[in-house]
Amino acid sequence: MELTYHQPNRMPAAMLALLVHTLFFALLYFGVGWHSEQPQGMTVDMWDALPAATSASVAEPAPREPEPVEPPKPVVKEVAPAKPEPIKAEIELKDKKKPLEKVTEVKKPIEVAKPVPPKVTETMRAEQAAKAEMERVRAERAAAEAAQAAANGRVVDEFVAKIIAKVKRNIVMPPDVPDNAKAEFDVTLLPGGSVLNTKLAKSSGNVAYDSAVERAILKSQPLPLPPDASLFKRFRDLHLGFKPVE
Repeated sequence: MELTYHQPNRMPAAMLALLVHTLFFALLYFGVGWHSEQPQGMTVDMWDALPAATSASVAEPAPREPEPVEPPKPVVKEVAPAKPEPIKAEIELKDKKKPLEKVTEVKKPIEVAKPVPPKVTETMRAEQAAKAEMERVRAERAAAEAAQAAANGRVVDEFVAKIIAKVKRNIVMPPDVPDNAKAEFDVTLLPGGSVLNTKLAKSSGNVAYDSAVERAILKSQPLPLPPDASLFKRFRDLHLGFKPVE
């Protein structure tokens, strides 16, 4: 740039020169300050020959896997448990029990085949009729025997009472015999009513009364017997008791 110097106006030029010099010295100062640090030396390795490509190449480190970033844990809000509804729980429990009841099958009892009754033939009918008749006859016979036994019992009681009455009519009563005295004798009879033997089975406690009874038994022969001879076996051996007052 070409500067035109005007001699008469010197003040602006002087100020401009001063400003330029000031800037120049400032640049020198700051430029020297920036480059005052000594440069570091460079180390150079000398090789006779280039190493093999495989050895020269340095294995690049495997790329580092990025650490898994844990997602932020969700904030769990504590919720107060709802009170169980007893009625609803009972209904659900009943509903659960229903399928189990349906699954349970009721086992039917095994039906046993009933035996088929044999066909009734004429021979079988005759045998059944004969058997029924035998049962009827046996029942009738048993009833008749029972009735006869009862009748015979009444006859025996009747004639035993007659024997005692006949003997008592023949007793000569000794004095001082108590009313409750009782003399018991075993008497053996013959078919015609004769006395085969007499034996004092139990004394009355009064010897005179015992002897009077024995004499009356012998004096009362023949003793009364029922007309039915089949009943004599009931009178062959008699056990008779005598009291002064009956």
